[in-house]
Amino acid sequence: MAKKILIIDDEASIRDSLSGILTDEGFHALSAEDGQHGLSLLEEERVDLVLLDIWMPGLDGLEVLKRIKESHAELPVIMISGHGTIETAVQATKMGAYDFIEKPPSYDKIILSINNALDLARLKKENLILRQQSQRATQLTGKSPAMAELRQLVERVAPTEAWVLIRGEHGTGKELVAQSIHRLSKNAAKPMIELNCAAIPEELIESELFGHEKGSFTGATASRRGKFDLADGGTLFLDEIGDMSLKTQAKVLRILQEQKFERVGGSKTIQVEVRVLAATNKDLEQEIENGTFRADLFYRLNVVPIQVPPLRERREDIPLLVADFLADNARKGLGDKKFSPEALQAMMHHGWPGNVRELRNFVERVMIMCPAETVDEGMVGRLLGIAPGEGAPFVAGLDVQYQTVSYKEAKRIFERDFLKTRLAAHDGNISQTAEQIGLERSHLHRKMKSLSLDEE
Repeated sequence: MAKKILIIDDEASIRDSLSGILTDEGFHALSAEDGQHGLSLLEEERVDLVLLDIWMPGLDGLEVLKRIKESHAELPVIMISGHGTIETAVQATKMGAYDFIEKPPSYDKIILSINNALDLARLKKENLILRQQSQRATQLTGKSPAMAELRQLVERVAPTEAWVLIRGEHGTGKELVAQSIHRLSKNAAKPMIELNCAAIPEELIESELFGHEKGSFTGATASRRGKFDLADGGTLFLDEIGDMSLKTQAKVLRILQEQKFERVGGSKTIQVEVRVLAATNKDLEQEIENGTFRADLFYRLNVVPIQVPPLRERREDIPLLVADFLADNARKGLGDKKFSPEALQAMMHHGWPGNVRELRNFVERVMIMCPAETVDEGMVGRLLGIAPGEGAPFVAGLDVQYQTVSYKEAKRIFERDFLKTRLAAHDGNISQTAEQIGLERSHLHRKMKSLSLDEE
């Protein structure tokens, strides 16, 4: 679609000649003989750029420029004048003009200036869209009490320098929490470097973390900076921290304590200043007991613990999450669809063992597989593998939270509610509670941690 260029000039010959040149170059030219007419056209037409004369009867060009920037701040404006001075050009530039061209205008220069201005406007628009998408991507969606509490904790810890250990099941959004903390931190303008500790082979993880020198091992054909080096002054996010070997844990602990290291195969000590965010889906206390995770590393990372709730504990957030995923997929070209209230209700009764990640993938699958604009309950049931009359039927007398979950999930819910009630009866006294329910105190303490009751 041809770009629209508005020419505002009181000289008919200039308007006509510019219109002819612009049309030959593939633009759609609009003309106005004075500032007032030009401003009126801007309210009626979607214009991509303005060519604006300075000296005109009635409203002069600088006043028109001021009004354009007040109502169309991102619209590029190129000033044209036969009586221009350096002072006028400087003033126009300060007011937001992209360029200043003297009459008689060089048409090659005008076309070059127009193309450059349009390119800059396009880049600004793309940059704005990317920033908006980035902010949306790091938003913690949900109005449930669990998400409200999580957002408050993120907002409290983000501006500090404290290290954070983010815990939760697979697919709950631990990476999203880390991104939110970084975005709200003092170092938001600095990089956030991510490393999935589970995805890197043990023999390469040291190279990934610390970097390596040329020739330090087979395949090291050039020197390379590591994640700690790249994150200097910013944030390092260590995902799946529980999957690191004990050998690597020892080296990471030293770096975390000293904030300095040597590259693999090197002898030069590199000093860094890095804030560390770590995440895991494992029970690190149990891993410590099993001898597979260092207690000193755990205590170094666990300055501020954050527990991300599973989706089954915040089912009321599912409609909001679905709306976000529908909008994201629509931007990818998968069309506009909506879920019926009955379909959303069915999804809120599903267990979602894969949590938010599973829900996101399910919404995308529905948008691809469902030909109708409205997704009904039947389609949801079929894609979730629940045929009519099958699945988890409603059982009279059984609490609603147990209706559709697995035995393992039901057991966890019961244990949590049971211990929460018993602890409340003893005013939170663990020793008294353990004695009353017949558990060892240490066993009860571990169970509370695994059920996230210790934080409550």
